[in-house]
Amino acid sequence: MQTLDFEKPIVELEKKIEELQAIDNKMLNKEVKQLQKKVDELRTSIYSNLTRWQKVQLARHPDRPYTLDYIDQMCSEFVELHGDRAFADDPAIVSGLAMLEGRRVMIIGQQKGRTTKDRQYRNFGMPNPDGYRKAYRLMELAEKFGIPVITFLDTPGAFPGLEAEERGQGEAIARNLRLMATLKVPILTIVIGEGASGGALGIGMGNEVYMLENTWYSVISPESCSSILWKTWDYKEQAAEALKLTAPDMVELGIVEGMLEEPLGGAHRDPKAAIETVKAQCIESLDRLGALSADELIQQRVDKYTAIGSFTTTKK
Repeated sequence: MQTLDFEKPIVELEKKIEELQAIDNKMLNKEVKQLQKKVDELRTSIYSNLTRWQKVQLARHPDRPYTLDYIDQMCSEFVELHGDRAFADDPAIVSGLAMLEGRRVMIIGQQKGRTTKDRQYRNFGMPNPDGYRKAYRLMELAEKFGIPVITFLDTPGAFPGLEAEERGQGEAIARNLRLMATLKVPILTIVIGEGASGGALGIGMGNEVYMLENTWYSVISPESCSSILWKTWDYKEQAAEALKLTAPDMVELGIVEGMLEEPLGGAHRDPKAAIETVKAQCIESLDRLGALSADELIQQRVDKYTAIGSFTTTKK
């Protein structure tokens, strides 16, 4: 498992415990217990006081569960649907019909790869216009049959290549936003990793939006922000602080409905527990949103996004 810089003190103590346990000396049991207690205290201390940049790093951890992991554990059935019926199928976006505890749902999510070959195939989770048009087609299909939509956000951004721009990247995202604004079925969005820019928002305009504890959601990544403001990536940590892109920040700003707690150390430490937390929230939200009429769903969505960024002025 990949170790992040701030996790090294914990890993070093854990290695020492393993070495002592390998000796199999009863005399060392007391020392092992003391070290284990120290590890637990250190782990709690570190993960309870993470900086925004450290949370960005956790959101990118290669062992975090991805969209297909959530689908596999949450759903009893899943039929993947491919293609935008215009140009191609984009593997960076996984989508299809699923059964979630007896509920029919349409799931759409960005998918990164595990191996080098798979990362290249998935384009590192950066969708092309074909992916957003596939999502558009399936959201229309969901509306036609009255099926709620669940979207999982985990992308460093929409693919910025020349070919993507030539095929209308911005236009594809804009059409999705227009569709989601007036879709007549519930839309539930969960940020499970990185939520960068329009690449995430292109499938993320939900009636309710939730973020896992160690994820981020922003108009720009810390590195890109640093590059624009300081002409170098060296100030990415300061940029992360200024952007206020973590789950607690988004809750405070009213951008998302809530934060979903992860296992101590991040979702990659206990993927099954993290996925169960997301599953429980999906069921709760779908039951709540399912009680609303089509007009109420649309109005709720319009009110939610109209309120974002509102402010008042006062006279001295």
